[in-house]
Amino acid sequence: MAIAMQTLTSATPETPPQALAGLRVLELAHPAGQYCGKMFAELGADVILIEPPQGAAARERGPFIGDRPGDDGGVSRSLVFSYFNTSKRGITLDLDDAEGQALFRRLAASADLVIECAQPGLMEGRGCGYAALSASRPSLVMASITAFGQSGPYAHYAAEDLIGLATGGFLYLGGYPDTAPIGAYGDQALAGASMFGGVAAMIAITQAENTGQGEHVDVSMQECMVMAMENAVQFYDLEGTVRKRNAGEQRFAGTGVYECLDGHVYMMAGGIGANRFWGLTLEWLADEKVVGVERLQGPEWTGTAYLASAEAKQIFQDVFGAWARTQTKAYIYKEGQRRHVPAAAINTTADLVASAQLADRGYFVSVPHAALHVPMVMPGAPYQLEQTPWSMKGPAPALGEHNAAVYGALGLDATALASLVQRGVI
Repeated sequence: MAIAMQTLTSATPETPPQALAGLRVLELAHPAGQYCGKMFAELGADVILIEPPQGAAARERGPFIGDRPGDDGGVSRSLVFSYFNTSKRGITLDLDDAEGQALFRRLAASADLVIECAQPGLMEGRGCGYAALSASRPSLVMASITAFGQSGPYAHYAAEDLIGLATGGFLYLGGYPDTAPIGAYGDQALAGASMFGGVAAMIAITQAENTGQGEHVDVSMQECMVMAMENAVQFYDLEGTVRKRNAGEQRFAGTGVYECLDGHVYMMAGGIGANRFWGLTLEWLADEKVVGVERLQGPEWTGTAYLASAEAKQIFQDVFGAWARTQTKAYIYKEGQRRHVPAAAINTTADLVASAQLADRGYFVSVPHAALHVPMVMPGAPYQLEQTPWSMKGPAPALGEHNAAVYGALGLDATALASLVQRGVI
């Protein structure tokens, strides 16, 4: 089916203002801050992505368009960079150079938010820490998103996504019971820190608008991952129970993942919190004339101890599982909904792109890319603001694409810019 997509828009007198229109954000390129900057950009803020003159490391992060790294006219072929940096303007600047540091301070003097992810103390050593920047801009908010926060014995430890998952405890819950822990795909620790950073920064900006006083927001990736463990800590605190990995393991008969004709579905018909669906499931299977449904009847099926047994799981697999393999996941989902039985199709990427629900809401957006003859399709926002709409304003910037515009606003002419480029400052 055709994909209904939003198209890139720009502000006109007829379109309503975006929620964060008028905010100026400086984002120092780093994987832990890129989603934070993207959220601000697509709610209307002017987000300026600041990369070193050689480009951000994310430009070389795969997967790549056509499985080929590099760029086309300065536009990165990295899908990661292309997604996380839409709607931003991009400049280059060497923050290890004294002149570069002075330029950054001038930029920060008109900014509302700085997003940075350097090791604690590095920005201070450059003369660009929060105290130095806020001296000339008291309302400035700085969000520092780091592995372990600005304080503590681990503060200066380097860490990547996997370290964040591991030290936050989240990695222990990922994977299968009979394997070592397996990390969730997609840099979940970095993304979680970036998301929490965005939320905390927005709260601080709101306070700054009300009082005129900004603040330094300190975000720890490790602490964000502890949050992701949900009730695992409470289980241990209250019961002394350590939650275990259970991926691929069916906890109860009737609850778990089952194969069907064109993929898999998730059912929750029996077990803790699901017993009330057992009778509805039996009615459904009886109406479908499923062979062996009578094997699922009897008082023992109302107890979680029996439902957790290998015998019960095998019987349910023999009965429901055999029938499910003859049905499409769309049918099982639709019929489960009609009968008030929790059943969900496990969607693939192709299913999502073809989803009538997502198409109706215009969830996917069409974004041009220099390496492609047709626009890329990528996710939009998971929310809609009626009065102050979300909007993807443009593709990720080419390296240094907006140097002339941004530095020109500081009074630097073409000759000055050429000199800065020659000396490697920008």
